[in-house]
Amino acid sequence: MKIVDVQDLTVQTSEASKVVNGISFSIEPGERLGLIGESGSGKSMTALAVMGLLPAELKASGNLLLGNGKDAPMQVIGASEKSLNEIRGSVASIVFQEPLTALDPLMKIGRQLSEPLRRWQGLKGDALQEAIISALAEVRIRKPERIAGSYPYEISGGERQRAAIAMALACEPSLLIADEPTTALDVTVQAEILDLLDAVVAERGMSLLFISHDLAVVSRITDHVLVMKDGSVVESGSLRNILHSPNHPYTRDLVSSAKELDDALDIAKKSGGN
Repeated sequence: MKIVDVQDLTVQTSEASKVVNGISFSIEPGERLGLIGESGSGKSMTALAVMGLLPAELKASGNLLLGNGKDAPMQVIGASEKSLNEIRGSVASIVFQEPLTALDPLMKIGRQLSEPLRRWQGLKGDALQEAIISALAEVRIRKPERIAGSYPYEISGGERQRAAIAMALACEPSLLIADEPTTALDVTVQAEILDLLDAVVAERGMSLLFISHDLAVVSRITDHVLVMKDGSVVESGSLRNILHSPNHPYTRDLVSSAKELDDALDIAKKSGGN
């Protein structure tokens, strides 16, 4: 059973302007799909539609099923907020480009992480505190006790993104959506976060929808790719075919510009930066 099954998804404004135009794709259990395109291509709106998080001024149509791969999936489009809240986190979680979007600046990291752990795993007391430290350690935070006791503004951008990833993983979702999770980071930290996501997704056997404007980044972590431009999918296929035999002119441009960033990520990974 598929984790995500999207058929003819269209997202449009109140003026009937389409920001996503009839796209279709699916994600199997354990599969990794890359969604790539320039700013304004509709990729982030697609992610928000999957989560049922579109702004009020946007309307989705089509067929969008989301499930854990075992039970009957939910039709996201038209679902009530109560129904959506039952699957957000437990079935699908999202990591945004800017971690401050997901983190409350006035609440310590440990307290924020405790909420999903308490809600979805029923933890409390010492067991909850141990789970908080364990969750931060899993995302390779070197001093989890310090981070748990810190406010978001007191830690680095890379540490904030790791904490945001820990929060997304706390409910043990079947699908992780990563929407430009490394764009706001320097190249060295970017490489570390990509390695972290690659390892965590593999260890947990999750499905992944990874969104980026950089093909080099997507190629590090996904198996298949959808290329979006102006709200439509212009090309799709295995990563190997996209890299070696791109058909659409826009895809060919992405491939030709990817090598520079790929080399930079290799250098950063070998340098073993902080």
